[in-house]
Amino acid sequence: MIWAEFVVCAVLIITVSTVLSRYGDVLAEKTGLGQAWVGAILLAGVTSLPELVSGVSAVAWLGAPNLAAGSIMGSCLFNLALIAFVDLAYQPGSILAKAQEGHILSAGLGVLLLGLVGIGALLGPGLNGFGISGFSLVSLAIVILYFVGARLIARFEQRRLAEVLEQEAEVRHYDQISLARAYSAFILSAVAVVGLGIWLASVGDRLSAETGLSRSFVGSLFVAVSTSLPEVATSLAAVRLGAIDLAISNALGSNLFNVMLLAVFDLADGRSNFWAAVSSANALSAVIAIMMTGVVVVSLIYRASPRTPYRITWDGFALMLMYLGAILALYWAG
Repeated sequence: MIWAEFVVCAVLIITVSTVLSRYGDVLAEKTGLGQAWVGAILLAGVTSLPELVSGVSAVAWLGAPNLAAGSIMGSCLFNLALIAFVDLAYQPGSILAKAQEGHILSAGLGVLLLGLVGIGALLGPGLNGFGISGFSLVSLAIVILYFVGARLIARFEQRRLAEVLEQEAEVRHYDQISLARAYSAFILSAVAVVGLGIWLASVGDRLSAETGLSRSFVGSLFVAVSTSLPEVATSLAAVRLGAIDLAISNALGSNLFNVMLLAVFDLADGRSNFWAAVSSANALSAVIAIMMTGVVVVSLIYRASPRTPYRITWDGFALMLMYLGAILALYWAG
């Protein structure tokens, strides 16, 4: 019964989050927020709303910080594996070979943020008590780096992102959607996602108890995949539109936003012990995510395409292999 409940919740999250992503993009274009990086940040925040709600619920109400941390780290791993999926959807050739090298900036910032996660997971007990009003120094460093990185990306990609969002709006005929309808659909979808996120956190906690699997593993696999499905829909839609860079930036940008959510969870915990309670298995996830990001960087620089048009590329194969290896490693660790 718990599995059926999990599947129903996941399907509803996919449906509602897809609507939320679409109307968030409509608002970005119609209100002028779609110009440059603001629209991209709005889209990243919208598609990461399930992770935010389910994580805060797990920390504040269920007392399950490892479920929340595992969900975030699993989402980061899944977002990087998503690049392999969109690589298959983009034929012929390698999608990373066609993407702009500017994504290396997002990837590098992701490595730095994931490194902070690894430090927090490994040294959490020793850092417990060091912070400002229940907010640890690791979380503070994550927030500062995220906003500095967002500023750097904004200045670097402003013109390109503006052009992509304008093309996307034209293809989707946003002129036929009224501003009132966009606001109504966006708000109702957001409320629905909040409720579904709370439900998903509860289902994940009960799933961990009934199966005997660790909360880190359940969060990294089942909850993470469910909450990352909006990113799948957004990236595949971008590939169909020919917006390759939007698809890649969605995956890498969502990882930046996801790591920043760990600082929000620390604040929601309120006892300055979030990192002390986080399992070292999440440090393992951070290390593998860093390695997967390294594959993306190498591919963006090397730019090798397969010789046959419908063969998976070396980078896509490596990302999928490392993702599966991460899931197996987390299972054994749990």
